[in-house]
Amino acid sequence: MEDQPITPHAVPVFDAEGNLTYIGDDGRRYVVGPLPELDEAHVDQVMQRLLAGQLLFSELESLASQWLDQVCGPDLSRGAALALLLSSLEMALDADENDAVG
Repeated sequence: MEDQPITPHAVPVFDAEGNLTYIGDDGRRYVVGPLPELDEAHVDQVMQRLLAGQLLFSELESLASQWLDQVCGPDLSRGAALALLLSSLEMALDADENDAVG
């Protein structure tokens, strides 16, 4: 069985070791990985930005769930639709970043 993408259930947070982690919709904790060395002030700033974005993240999660409910069916499994959504978002956000840089 192939690995299915896991949707974050909550806003990512820093654990005691300084790793960025999140709880997936399957209830398990996922470690994104260590971040570059940051002093405590920078970590606090990042945490404040993550917390400030919590409501928006919840809205994104709700919209993504609605989209999945609408497009899934006999010809498109939920796992395939989720993979399509995530890859499409990644490409769109990469394109936005490239447009801003270039």
